[in-house]
Amino acid sequence: MKFKAAILEKTGQALLVDEVECLPLQPHDVLVKIQASGLCHTDYEVIHGALSYPLPIILGHEGAGIVEEIGRSVTSVKVGDSVICSWNPFCGHCFYCVRSQPILCEPFSRHQPAGHLMDGTSRYLWRGEKMHHFSVVSSHAQFTVVPESGAIVVPSELPADRACLIGCGVMTGVGAVLRHAQVQAGSHVLVIGCGAVGLNVIQGARIADAQSIMAIDSNMLRDELSTQMGATHCLHGCAEELRDQVFSLTQGRGADYVFECVGKEATLRLALEALRPGGQLVILGKTEINRNVSLRFGSLMGDKRIVRSSYGGARPQRDFPWLARAYLNGKLKLDELISMRLPLQDINIGFDALAQGQIVRAVIQM
Repeated sequence: MKFKAAILEKTGQALLVDEVECLPLQPHDVLVKIQASGLCHTDYEVIHGALSYPLPIILGHEGAGIVEEIGRSVTSVKVGDSVICSWNPFCGHCFYCVRSQPILCEPFSRHQPAGHLMDGTSRYLWRGEKMHHFSVVSSHAQFTVVPESGAIVVPSELPADRACLIGCGVMTGVGAVLRHAQVQAGSHVLVIGCGAVGLNVIQGARIADAQSIMAIDSNMLRDELSTQMGATHCLHGCAEELRDQVFSLTQGRGADYVFECVGKEATLRLALEALRPGGQLVILGKTEINRNVSLRFGSLMGDKRIVRSSYGGARPQRDFPWLARAYLNGKLKLDELISMRLPLQDINIGFDALAQGQIVRAVIQM
């Protein structure tokens, strides 16, 4: 079969919407007709070369749609199911999977950076040549092929444009609070960076019934949305002033939990300075992998715990349906995260808006 997809041919260039060919499904493949796909900063990093992947490639890793076809050995989904694509499929039997660390699944870690599915191959052709997959999802397309463990069934009444957000930003933020850090009710929580992930950390802290949720972002225009998501205080000032404000709101101790969602040296330093002794820092932001970061050694003292979280402790088969129900029950906010909706052919407009900091999430609707 053939379908339209947004293709990155060369870094630094706009995506090209063109027709690609899908090869026959393998036994554990699931073909998903994509209905909605969110634009994420990770996609943008690949477009501009900050994150290296083989080219040409179909980007997108926040996808939701309907199962169109399944391989002969697939048992967990059926044709017609509403699914969210997970960018962290797993084999279930490697060293890390058997230790309940599917985010580190060895076949995934081996083949995903090479632009392949879990079996080390591609299912797409473009102009007669192999096309690469992005993060085993490639959802910026009319259809996509994912492994069975990467197609997660959710209630059909969940609209696809909201469902797709669960597949990355929502799971990463909410999961970091409730699954990874396991924030306790009555805690003081500090969130540094209120983009898509930070806003979901905020609402995760709200769901956890934190006593105070302090939000820091250099863009004051995000204060209103942070408050909608559950922030009790929006803080501004220089690093020293911000630290003092956090201590003032926490009886002079510092925050019980700090979530760093920016990925800059200055915000990492602030996160540690604002964390109380015995507290937990969860690092969600990203910077260049080979960059050195300097910290005041004293800020590490006091039995502080530091954790790097990539997917919020996700168990997609457990957590995606849970988040879907939370939205349908009114506990989880998704509508507020969507800044714009676009057709596939206008995908570059969405990425331009993302680069300029004008939006939280743009969603491509097929």
